[in-house]
Formats: sequence, C-alpha cells, structure tokens
Amino acid sequence: MTEATRPRVLQMGKMPLPALDADLAREFDITVLSEQPDPAQFLARHGAQFEYFVTSAGMGAPAQVIEALPRLRCISSFGVGFDSLDQAAILARGARVGYTPGVLDDCVADMAFALLLDAARHVSAADRFVRAGLWPQQRFGVYTRASGKRLGILGMGRIGLQVARRASGFDMQVAYHNRRPVPDSAHRYMASVQELAAWCDFLVITAAGGSATQHLVDAKVLQALGPQGFLINVARGSVVDEAALLHALQNGAIAGAGLDVFEDEPRPLPGLLQQDHVVLAPHIASGTQETRRAMADLVLANLRSFIAHGSLVQEVPWSQAAAAARTE
Repeated sequence: MTEATRPRVLQMGKMPLPALDADLAREFDITVLSEQPDPAQFLARHGAQFEYFVTSAGMGAPAQVIEALPRLRCISSFGVGFDSLDQAAILARGARVGYTPGVLDDCVADMAFALLLDAARHVSAADRFVRAGLWPQQRFGVYTRASGKRLGILGMGRIGLQVARRASGFDMQVAYHNRRPVPDSAHRYMASVQELAAWCDFLVITAAGGSATQHLVDAKVLQALGPQGFLINVARGSVVDEAALLHALQNGAIAGAGLDVFEDEPRPLPGLLQQDHVVLAPHIASGTQETRRAMADLVLANLRSFIAHGSLVQEVPWSQAAAAARTE
C-alpha cells in the first residue's frame, strides 16, 4: 500500500499505549487532532476528508467532533466503556463504533481484588506507616478479614463474572444486582442495589457508566452498606455520588473504599485525599502490558475489518442494534 492509498484516519489524541500510536501511523495516514494548533478550525476546514476516527474511552468522541465529520463511517475506540462517546451524535451520523471488551476482564477483576484487600487490610497505610519510621514507636492497627465474607457485585457482566470467580478462592458468598437476573447464574440475585448493599460486606462496582447508572450508588446505598462495609469501584466514577461517598467516609457511615475511578478525572474530590481508609488509584485497572497490547490489537482489528469488509470485530451494543435496524 502506497502513501497515497493508505486510508486517512483522524486520531483524537495520543493513545494510552504509545506502541499503538506507532502501529496506527505505520498502517494508516494518521492526523492527530490534539496536535493541531486550532482543532476546531482544523475540523471546519478538513473534517469532510475523514471517514475513520480513532479514540479512547478516556478521550471520548464529543458531539462537536462527530458533527464536524460529515463522512464519518467508523469509530474504533480503545476501552470497554463507551459513555464518553456521544451516542446521539454518532447515531445521527450513522457511524459504526468498535470497542475493546473481553480482553481486559481479568486485569480489571484482579485490580478489584487488589483494592478490596488493600482497603480491608490497610496495606497502603501499612506501607506509609513503615516508611514513616513509626513501627519502632507504636503498633499498627488491626483491621478486617476478607476471606469468608459476603461480596456484592453491581453489574454481573464479563468483568463481574471474573470478580465472582476470584471470590470463590476467598471462600466468599456472592450476590449481585443487574437490571435483570443473569440466566443460569449460580449466584444470588438481589432486586435492588440497596438490598445488595445491606446484604454484603464488600460492594464491588463493575457496572457500565452512562445516564442509566448515574449516581446509582448514592447516600441511601452507602447507608445500607453500613459502618462495617467497603465500597470498591473499578467501573466508572459516575456510578457513585462522590460527594455522598466522601461524607460517608468522613462520618464513619462505611468502613472504607478502594477507588480506581472518579467522577471528575483526574481530579478526585480533595477530601478523599485526606481519608486514610481509602485506597486511590489513577484509573489503572486495565493498565498491564499484556492487556493494553490486547486492547491495541483489537482497536487495529476493528479498524481493519471495517475498512476491508464494513463490519467490526467487537461493536458497541447500541451501534450494532442501529446497524441491524438499518438493514431490516
């Protein structure tokens, strides 16, 4: 393929895996929107030249970008979340959307348990205790056992299933809440988030983001979780009312939390930084070399497949539904 025949692709910005930037540039005629001196002006002048768009769940696909791409046919997104992709603008354009589910399930579930164990046993706090030279002067606290406890999963999808598998190794009872029960699930279904929170010792969030789950975990759910309960979030910050969570932590309404995601990333509420019974991570649940490479490969595979065949290897559900409706 010559330089002149390589498909032109607009890239929202630098990708989470630098090797993917190199792969994209090697295979396609790439323009990185974030590198343009005036992105809005660039889109106004050149947006009609692009049929293909690459982004990530973190960067998203804002309506003003989609609307400036009148010939847009395909978006290939790095990430399992798609709440940052403007659904209305994309559907109005008739574009198809690929994403990268499945390949990150294990690493996100691993991170959920890393946060769970840290929150329960105060591992990060113990590290700070030793480094501060406090061990010779005083005893470290006694905290909470994880094994044998009750684990509630909010969102029993691919990642939730992997969290449940790991819970079995800790002899934990597992229950979950979804919009509807999972057929043939071995785990107990709870009809509401509040009921699940009242039952469990650890509430792990693996639900999708978006308007349907906005602040699903609110003050009432946290109150139901109770002063012995822990909240673990590896999904989307929007699922949790962060102000209500901070208030619950400050007032002992829950025992602690492990958070990989926040409502306004990369800016957690300042008060969270002052809570020693909270473990904070910078949205790194999928951040292993193996998983990021697999995600990058799927971004490429989605783009190649659409350009060659007009289909995607993994398509966002609402995009797939819209495409099916257009062919009926």
